[in-house]
Amino acid sequence: MRILAAMSGGVDSAVAAARAVDAGHEVVGVHLALSRAGGTLRAGSRGCCTIEDALDARRAADRLGIPFYVWDFSEKFRDEVIEDFIAEYRAGRTPNPCMRCNERIKFAALLERALELGFEAVCTGHYATLVTGPEGLELHRASDAAKDQSYVLGVLTADQLAHTYFPLGDTPSKAEVRAEAEQRGLSVARKPDSHDICFIPDGDTRGWLAEKVGAEDGPIVDREGEVIGTHAGAHAFTVGQRRGLQLGFPAPDGKPRFVLQVRPVDNTVVVGPKEALAISQIAGARMTWAGRPPREQAFACDVQIRAHADPVPAHAVIAEGVITVVPDQAFEGVAPGQTAVLYDGTRVLGQFTIDHTVSAVPREPVTVGARS
Repeated sequence: MRILAAMSGGVDSAVAAARAVDAGHEVVGVHLALSRAGGTLRAGSRGCCTIEDALDARRAADRLGIPFYVWDFSEKFRDEVIEDFIAEYRAGRTPNPCMRCNERIKFAALLERALELGFEAVCTGHYATLVTGPEGLELHRASDAAKDQSYVLGVLTADQLAHTYFPLGDTPSKAEVRAEAEQRGLSVARKPDSHDICFIPDGDTRGWLAEKVGAEDGPIVDREGEVIGTHAGAHAFTVGQRRGLQLGFPAPDGKPRFVLQVRPVDNTVVVGPKEALAISQIAGARMTWAGRPPREQAFACDVQIRAHADPVPAHAVIAEGVITVVPDQAFEGVAPGQTAVLYDGTRVLGQFTIDHTVSAVPREPVTVGARS
């Protein structure tokens, strides 16, 4: 099989490409240049897709003896991921750029070009497994629960899964991957994992958003609407945030306050007690399925709302193009714009973008389209 190995410059993608070679496939390595900032260099373990990463990917490909190319996807990445990220924050939502990158770049634009060039699959270093079930290909969690990345792959469709290859899915641990890289003589064996948002390598998301979205002073209010403080830009706050409110005085009951809602239209941040973060229902219209859609319009499932969150048993209902999910136990601190991934055991059923939330606390106001 002709396989295009997406090589980020990290240890996972390097070992994945090596395993594809060992399996007898015809492998070609490619690194995606996602930034046109020519001087971009890696800072510790922050970010990815830098000049250093491209060089690391090339060295790994040379070690494996496979052809290697760098493809410029910077314009596509800017339009589909960065601009989407900015637009979502302007609308008061909390986006996940890694989901958008997988959805629109790695498994859409890259896969499309790979198929045009005659490749049969794209290989990545993601920790997830593909299983052929009675009704076709299924996406499942990885063997190593600590490294499982099925959540960020929940945006993939059945057609995309048919042309993907995840050699690391059955690997018991990341330590084993690093040991294998060491044995193969790959220079990235001990390279630290990347963290944070790749296009904000210094980790200062608040400062980056202030430059892109703008910052304007506005009120911080309690659930009754009483102004109890001010902020220097609503974009700097996220639902569930406790630190950095700088209100100067405690709540009447002495308990900490948390961000409950961000309203971009009137530049207001709503705060309140921790229990008000409980969400009893989420819903959204932008959904995709990682295989056959559910046979029934109402079904039981597990729902995961963050990459490293625990799945929560829930009941889902699809009606008039909208999926509504009611968890057995309330979610905490859910924000519109986040992605909810649905599971049946270890299998990924699909995902949807959260548009609406309903609080488990009656006094908590819910504003459609705001981070709440």
